[in-house]
Amino acid sequence: MDGNGRWATSRGWPRLVGHRRGAERVREIVRACPNLGIRYLTVYAFSTENWKRSTEEVLGLMAIFARYIDREADRLLAEGVRLRFIGDRSRLDPKLQRMMAGIEERTANGTRLTFTVAINYGGRDEITRAMRALALDVAQGRLTAAEVTDAAITARLDTAGLPDPDLVIRTSGETRTSNFLPWQTAYAEYEFTPTLWPDFTAHELAEIVARFGARDRRFGGVKQA
Repeated sequence: MDGNGRWATSRGWPRLVGHRRGAERVREIVRACPNLGIRYLTVYAFSTENWKRSTEEVLGLMAIFARYIDREADRLLAEGVRLRFIGDRSRLDPKLQRMMAGIEERTANGTRLTFTVAINYGGRDEITRAMRALALDVAQGRLTAAEVTDAAITARLDTAGLPDPDLVIRTSGETRTSNFLPWQTAYAEYEFTPTLWPDFTAHELAEIVARFGARDRRFGGVKQA
């Protein structure tokens, strides 16, 4: 969800205004997904690298996260949306961590859409943490080296229990993946759009999904005549 800050500064507004507008856009996209046949949605809200931003912006983003959880909990529950979070929570404010755990518990039975928010998430960090867990299991005799498989790694990632993404959409004209789900997106399709996130609509999402549906996905195989 890139481009919030640029969207605001291009209008002469503080960057946090863009982040607040971006949070409102999330609401629209979440509501649109079930009608498009999307059962899993993951958004990249705050990366492990985003701590490099100004203290004002980081604190403002954390406040927006907390406000979103507080305001959206009842609606997500009523609409059958399960909310979960991925990333390293240890650096987050304890109050925010409790809010995150609370809404995860409240919405755990949602079946219409699984909505995952990546906060203090970095793909390399996630894989490193998974490798540490595997190394500890091997060192303590719970696992042999031969049992360190693709499935064993996947089970120790933050996304354990979720299917790998089929489609990754990067907004704002950037054409890099920015450390987002590198293990899980090995065979994902990508769409890069110049649209800044606050301007990204459900209509554009529907157009991208339609294009995705027309792609020929062979997963390394050869198309049969």
